[in-house]
Amino acid sequence: MSAQVRAVPHGGRRWRLWRLRAVRRVRAVPLAWRSSLQFRTIASTLMLGLVALLVVGWYVGEQTRDGLFLARVDQVLDESARSTQEAQDTFDASTAKTGSEVQRLLRDVVSAQRLGGSGDREVFLLRAPGQSSPVTAGSAATDASLVDLVSKELKDATVEGGQHWQSVALPVGTRDVPAVVVGQDVDVPVVGTYQLFFLYSLQDEQDRLDFLQRTLALAAVLLVGLLGGMTWLVTRQTVKPVRRAAQVAERFADGHLTERMPARGQDEIATLARSFNGMAESLQDQILRMEELSALQRRFVSDVSHELRTPLTTIRMAGEVIHGARDGFEPSVKRSAELLAMQLDRFEDLLADLLEISRFDAGAAVLDAEGRDVRDVVMQAVDNVAPLAERRGSWLQVSLPDERCAADLDPRRVERILRNLLVNAVEHADGSTVEVTVGADAHAVAVTVRDHGVGMTADEAEHVFDRFWRADPARARTTGGTGLGLAISLEDAHLHGGWLEAWGRPRRGASFRLTLPRRAGIRLTGSPLPLVPADPAPPVARAGSARRPGTDPAALPELGHGAADDDLEVR
Repeated sequence: MSAQVRAVPHGGRRWRLWRLRAVRRVRAVPLAWRSSLQFRTIASTLMLGLVALLVVGWYVGEQTRDGLFLARVDQVLDESARSTQEAQDTFDASTAKTGSEVQRLLRDVVSAQRLGGSGDREVFLLRAPGQSSPVTAGSAATDASLVDLVSKELKDATVEGGQHWQSVALPVGTRDVPAVVVGQDVDVPVVGTYQLFFLYSLQDEQDRLDFLQRTLALAAVLLVGLLGGMTWLVTRQTVKPVRRAAQVAERFADGHLTERMPARGQDEIATLARSFNGMAESLQDQILRMEELSALQRRFVSDVSHELRTPLTTIRMAGEVIHGARDGFEPSVKRSAELLAMQLDRFEDLLADLLEISRFDAGAAVLDAEGRDVRDVVMQAVDNVAPLAERRGSWLQVSLPDERCAADLDPRRVERILRNLLVNAVEHADGSTVEVTVGADAHAVAVTVRDHGVGMTADEAEHVFDRFWRADPARARTTGGTGLGLAISLEDAHLHGGWLEAWGRPRRGASFRLTLPRRAGIRLTGSPLPLVPADPAPPVARAGSARRPGTDPAALPELGHGAADDDLEVR
């Protein structure tokens, strides 16, 4: 099969390229408007200045046009009145008796009056409407083709007496120019009343008006350009220091604590720069002191944790001896030995957590990643928490996908995260079902742990990962928690480049979601599983037949024929 190649004309490519550039520039305008104070200021100033110039230009043009027109009309009326009087005097002094003599007289008067004004004008002598005479003399005009410019309305108005005028469009070549027709009655010997009309062109006034408008337009363009340049210069002097301050603030926020603004002069910008630099120096001093204090605190925790291990080991050995011989003690002493052993276990767990936290704070935590199936790690954590769930009367319901969920992770740390989440869910589930769900996509794997217990508020969900934070300080930690488990879990998740999030509502339970990238270096943009449950309400029969106190885990009902291992219920 041969491929067909369609040639694109060079002009078509050029047009598409121009169109793409135009579209790109148009789309860049809103971005520049939102992101640049200088652009907004210049654009606003230019638009306001342009509107003001248009209004002023329109007003000046209207006033000039009206002034030129009215002045010319007054001049035309005066000239027409004098010319009409001269024509009437000529008619009064005439001795014409016949039609031919009267017709010659009309032509002479029209020719004489054509050059009697301040400029060229056309003259028409037309019989007045309604007039009749036994002697026929006809009409006279300097240009018979323009007689139709005298409208019937003007003729009727002239019959009423006095001087009347009307604006008309005078055709000159391929265009029309403004003109004025002025008319008045005159008495012609033998033939009666005629109407004398004068046609004046206003081309000179129109040329002056066009020149003025062109001058105003050119001046407006120059003024807008000058206004834009001045605005750019003024705003640059103001915006440039502000932009520099923003850059310095961004670098300061990124950790470059020595960044400062240049302060020159005594104006407001210089005052702002000095104030900003003073604030930066104060913040730098406080940050350095806080870093030193934090380093001292981390070192203190680490040193104390290490130093306590030796006496704790000694106390542990002595406690084990006492605990081993507790059967020979009195009941009160025996109980004291048991309490001592239990509290030593909690103290040892707390010490181990403090050492782990100190490693995170010192940046000494190391990720020992390997390719593992997350489903195996989840089941290992579930098996470890199953005895606690049995004692608390809760079901552990696990949903696993059929496909392998391989990811680069540290199994020890991930198993510790899941164990902490499961223990926390069982402790607050109040005997309800704890649901564990595993999901994966092309970029990430996720595990959600959902309980239907007491739940927590949105504000508590924001602080649940804080160190030693407890939603209810009066609530006893029956499982021996140290208050650092979720904080360590969050650090373990961050060490993998993942997320650990919490959701909860009072009396609707809580949900925790762990999301990890499948490969090191992948930046997470989403999670395969939702954090907020689709049905946040607790199940109606959470304490029904699924909860049987005293039942041995080995006596759980067997899965039916054909049931998959994807849904496991561990108690």
